[in-house]
Amino acid sequence: MIELRVVKIGASLAVQLPHELINRLHLADGDRMILTESPEGGYRLTAQDPEFEQQMQAAEEGMQRYRNTLKVLAE
Repeated sequence: MIELRVVKIGASLAVQLPHELINRLHLADGDRMILTESPEGGYRLTAQDPEFEQQMQAAEEGMQRYRNTLKVLAE
């Protein structure tokens, strides 16, 4: 378990990441992260993967475009 600290920066709050976590996630200044809620009620913080995000966007567009076909196939 890694403890994170919330710090005030101007009028905003930020989460301060320890060096160990930065190394594990291969993060650099300006990188984006994704916070997702798990079914168990907790949260998961991961580094953003631009390639995965593009794949998900293409999948969502395909599902939207072929939603009627997918609905029939699901029956």
